[in-house]
Amino acid sequence: MSASMVRATVRAVSKRKILPTRAALTLTPSAVNKIRILLQDKPEYIGLKVGVRTRGCNGLTYTLDYTKEREKSDEEVLQDGVRVFIEKKAQLTLLGTEMDFVESKLSSEFVFNNPNIKGTCGCGESFNI
Repeated sequence: MSASMVRATVRAVSKRKILPTRAALTLTPSAVNKIRILLQDKPEYIGLKVGVRTRGCNGLTYTLDYTKEREKSDEEVLQDGVRVFIEKKAQLTLLGTEMDFVESKLSSEFVFNNPNIKGTCGCGESFNI
């Protein structure tokens, strides 16, 4: 197909209700509070960066790191004054995910409630999509 055969039509749409976009990642109040606590003594960092790495018995695992700057391809989630950046590789795997912070007598950890996951390993550290 030559370039001269490709057409595009533009239409102005009026009286259409604009739908708000949904954040790629939502944070629970518990996660917001924990991130705020983690960053309060680290003024050189602007937020946390969430990523995924190939690891574990089921394929992928989440990574969390402090970040000093936003990369060009990162997606920023700003919620209640807390900034979380999503690496480009992780953006599609995290769509619609809720990030929570859970504390029990034996552990405290961030938990990702991800509707896109098809399977997890027995220990819950790795997943596949």
